[in-house]
Amino acid sequence: MVSLLTNSLASGSANPRYSDQNTKDANEVVKEILNLKLVSTKNNMGVQNLLVKHMSETGGDVYFHKFLPPEKTFKPSRFFVDSQQQYKSNFEECNKNSSVVPGVNVVGIIRAPHGDGKEAIVLVTPFLSDNIHIGDAFSLGLGYSLFHLFSRTIWLAKDFVWLAADSKYGTHAAVAAWLKDYHEPIFYHSSSFLKSKSLVDSLHPTEEKGPSYKQIDYNTLDDFQRAGTIAAALIFKVQENQIQTDKDNLSVYAEASNGQMPNLDLINVVNFLAVHRQGLQTRVESLFFMLSWKWLSVLGDILEWLGKVAFTLNPEWKFGLPSEEYVQGAAGLTSSIYHQALGIPTGAHGSFRDYQVDAITLEVSPRFSLENEMTRISYLLKIGRLLEGVVRSINNLLEKFHQSFFLYFLTSSSRFVSIGVYMIPFALLVVPLVILAAALCSYKSGGLIPLTKSDDGSVPRDYSELEFTHTNVLKSVSGTCTSGQDIDAINLGLNLHSQKWFNAAKDVLLVHLWAAVVAMFPSVICRLSLEASEMKLLIWAALSCLTLFVGSGISGVIYPKFGRWRETDKESHIEGWVALKAFTLGITTIGLVIMSVINFAAALLGVIVLVPMCLSVYPLKYILKASIMKRTLLMLLSISFIILAFPPFVVVALRGLFDGFSKASFADFWDWTEILWSWGSATYPYLFLVHVPCWVLCFRVLLYI
Repeated sequence: MVSLLTNSLASGSANPRYSDQNTKDANEVVKEILNLKLVSTKNNMGVQNLLVKHMSETGGDVYFHKFLPPEKTFKPSRFFVDSQQQYKSNFEECNKNSSVVPGVNVVGIIRAPHGDGKEAIVLVTPFLSDNIHIGDAFSLGLGYSLFHLFSRTIWLAKDFVWLAADSKYGTHAAVAAWLKDYHEPIFYHSSSFLKSKSLVDSLHPTEEKGPSYKQIDYNTLDDFQRAGTIAAALIFKVQENQIQTDKDNLSVYAEASNGQMPNLDLINVVNFLAVHRQGLQTRVESLFFMLSWKWLSVLGDILEWLGKVAFTLNPEWKFGLPSEEYVQGAAGLTSSIYHQALGIPTGAHGSFRDYQVDAITLEVSPRFSLENEMTRISYLLKIGRLLEGVVRSINNLLEKFHQSFFLYFLTSSSRFVSIGVYMIPFALLVVPLVILAAALCSYKSGGLIPLTKSDDGSVPRDYSELEFTHTNVLKSVSGTCTSGQDIDAINLGLNLHSQKWFNAAKDVLLVHLWAAVVAMFPSVICRLSLEASEMKLLIWAALSCLTLFVGSGISGVIYPKFGRWRETDKESHIEGWVALKAFTLGITTIGLVIMSVINFAAALLGVIVLVPMCLSVYPLKYILKASIMKRTLLMLLSISFIILAFPPFVVVALRGLFDGFSKASFADFWDWTEILWSWGSATYPYLFLVHVPCWVLCFRVLLYI
């Protein structure tokens, strides 16, 4: 916890004000929402109207926020940015097409009595307006009770914003649309939306349609209102599936877009209050299938034994943990690395992180059913005090979160791996690529292209007639070589040597350009009326192979070989693949380092997959000339790492580990890449600008002739 003398969170330092009366108010709202569902199923705005009625009674500012379903069309020109003009055109299209039903959020704002309105805290409670269930009703009732509580507190120094997000098109879409208008206002005439006859009828229900609510000035409900700069946000949801544990579970989801994470202090505050104040069991997302791996359990036993031995040698060495914690930590660490590398947020909190706002998603998994009113009241009191404590801790901040880690991997809700630890293996894996590339560049620099002219001064076409020695090079450099023919031959040999490096650089550049074109093919394929992922993947693969062959043919015409000499000498053959591999290693290293700045987890997984392939690949022509043992080992390593680094194979392997190999297929690669580009993940351009070119070039080295 941060020192009280500086930027203190002061978690749990104050007694909670969330009382039994707040719990009763929340439970009444829950029952009203459930009864509203039973009274009428046609009134789609019934829940929103009910929330507006209760929120207005507290004296807070209330308004509706409408949004449209997000587009899923792949547009490379708008991969990382979202156009405001496109949002406006979609709204106009919605007005023209009555079949497009917008989602409607309800937003309430409590102005801080002791604040200047420059900062705000946001609580998001999603609900499905088309089919409300007990979990949604619970979260809305809890949100209202907190909204009512904060409207009467005197310690509130930051504005409190409650966003009841309509998850008709997904919680992320609802939150992202609201945040977009909150930070990037778009000015359009939208009063017709709330003045339409169907909506007015739903906002002013008659006795036939439901209970008579307090009359509100609905003409102002479409006026977008803002609070201060968002300091932090919490997304609260309920998982109705009961779990067989001795405690109620609270799951924390923190991964945002492109591996971004909230400040670790926010997670620490939630974990401290949940465990030590409310008796909840907190956890992070893990790959639970890893818990059944026998070899991982054996490894955990070994580490536990080593910890005990270390403790006997020095009692101050207290790094020993039970075997179960090692296994669970490995499952949590792997899950954290995977989700960060994927670059897709694990919840609606990812929308806030896109605006550099620290946010997490809290998901409660109760042991007993919420249908029981007594159980529901107990949970409301427990979770209400937890959220009050978190909001109060954030309210105590005088500055933004900055005194803890932003770059880390979670192993559990209370343990993490910081960047100071995992930067070391990343550097140790990248350095061999640099060393090998430098070694290849300096490979036999004196014995370059042995070449000389014939006695009559003509350049022979037969490479076997040529002679070139280190002595001639030294003479030419020192100025002692007086033969003009020898000097011309040396210069010509050096030019041919440079031409080989130029050809290698040209091949690397063309492969990267080809990969960039391949990355844009989905934008064309998505416009075709195809539904099967297998057919889309086949078309994608066919177009990729076709452009690769056509590009190779064109490159041979545009960049013809310098001369027509046959490469019969061994050194000449070695230089060809050596130059190609050296450039491949250099470009791959640059790409991995750049990706480590954007998404370190993706770069770390890329290093683990690409480095063994880059280091072990070797032309088969020379592998077959080695001894039996060496030939077998080199061929096994080269071919194995080439297969393991093939992107569709990686996706199939991951799907097999997660869901079983019986459900895995190569069509999953299309679905996986579609998810990446639809979310704007930087892993997608990394895949086609770094990984795929490296794989193709290493495969070219393997088949070098």
